[in-house]
Amino acid sequence: MVNLESLTLRAVLSRSVAEFADRPALSAVDGPILTYASLHGNVQTVTHLLRDRGIITGDRVALLSENRPQWGMAYFAITAMGAVAVPILPDFHTTEVHHILAHAECKAVFVSRKLYGKLEGIELRQLASIILLDDFTLVPPRTTKEKLLDLLDEGGREFARLKECALKFVGRIHETVEEDDLAAIVYTSGTTGHSKGVMLSHKNIVSDALATRQIVSIGPEDRFLSILPLAHMYECTLGLVTPLLSGSAVYYLDKPPSAAVLVPAMERVKPTIMLSVPLVIEKMFKTRILPKLTGSAFTRSLYRIPFARKKLHGIAGKKLRKTFGGALKLFCIGGAPLAPEVEQFLREARFPYAIGYGLTETSPLVAGTGPERTKRLSTGPPLPGISIRIDNPDASGEGEIQIKGPTVMKGYYKDPTRSDEVMTKDGWFRSGDLGVFDKEGYLYSKGRLKNMILGSNGKNIYPEDIEAVFAGVAVKESCVFAVNYVWKRRSLAGEQL
Repeated sequence: MVNLESLTLRAVLSRSVAEFADRPALSAVDGPILTYASLHGNVQTVTHLLRDRGIITGDRVALLSENRPQWGMAYFAITAMGAVAVPILPDFHTTEVHHILAHAECKAVFVSRKLYGKLEGIELRQLASIILLDDFTLVPPRTTKEKLLDLLDEGGREFARLKECALKFVGRIHETVEEDDLAAIVYTSGTTGHSKGVMLSHKNIVSDALATRQIVSIGPEDRFLSILPLAHMYECTLGLVTPLLSGSAVYYLDKPPSAAVLVPAMERVKPTIMLSVPLVIEKMFKTRILPKLTGSAFTRSLYRIPFARKKLHGIAGKKLRKTFGGALKLFCIGGAPLAPEVEQFLREARFPYAIGYGLTETSPLVAGTGPERTKRLSTGPPLPGISIRIDNPDASGEGEIQIKGPTVMKGYYKDPTRSDEVMTKDGWFRSGDLGVFDKEGYLYSKGRLKNMILGSNGKNIYPEDIEAVFAGVAVKESCVFAVNYVWKRRSLAGEQL
């Protein structure tokens, strides 16, 4: 059980520093290790930098960068002083980045050198400071990407000066941060128009981290290998806040997680916990594992026999665990449905996977379980302290998944109409997803409510289920949708009937 002074991100870091000061906290896979004490000192320095630039409680500060230890340093510095973090996904288009900075009225932005080009040409009066996240260099206005190299040495000296100044103020963060204060505005990938800014409080995020620790065992000996964008709440809450709350270490890749990069990193770090999306494990299964299991006529015939298939999966599972470094105890999968045949492999291979369900609006996780209690095709039961109900269920029990609990967002930024639309009159969040519970209280997600197709026989047809079948026969991408045809019959004479 974790005891916090308050459900704030500042309290999370303060407790962890007190308990795990000399333990490793954040590091690049091949970089120096930042201990909890060092992390806290650097957070103080960055906080001092922000104050020096005029940032005060409630101001919005954006984060635009690939994963790296400095991302977490900046995130905790922003939130610890009562400002609001605005994480931006690295793959967002330049126009979307500019829209988010303007819509959130950001006064400062931390940006990596690699992504600095997405800020060029921006004209925002309220954006007073651009800070290079690589070494916390202050970038003058209208600096081109090519001129950034000239600032690196100067930036290193400036950060050292700020660190010396910040040492005088260690432990003297004067701003009051309350649990219900806004901690982050997270802009989701919009399917139409601009993305929505999800407002999450300190209590939202910390409550989700605490609830997650009640369903899986996480501690100081655990090593996380981070491969998903920190700007996504899945990775931010479960891959940053939760491990730091637990005294664990988090390691970051400095390149996209291709097989050539990921395999050596796993051998080096020997992770015990990883967060992933289905694509990663599906690609490994379909391109590396399945071809070896069905590479000859003999093995293909064996693979069709359930008993033999399970044996083959068991052998492949041992090799897969070795590929992951040999110490993996939990492989979390979320963000999209997992292909059924891939989950069957993971179960029969005794690979320690677990599937969760959540949304950005719920900080994110609301249902899940540890690897020892998984059920095929299920996301698991609701997390402790979180309630889920199925609204307007049909004869089979399927209906909209609705959620209530301390992890549900405060609303959409500057969009009260849309905020009201997703909340019921009795205070439940409308997920827009279809689901059903089994007799043991396990949740099964059935796809998006708006995507569901009603067949002529009255049955519900879920495009995701059909797309999963196509994925199982080596189709890279597919999209299933309904088309209403008006059939016209003609008589033998040619007239329309």
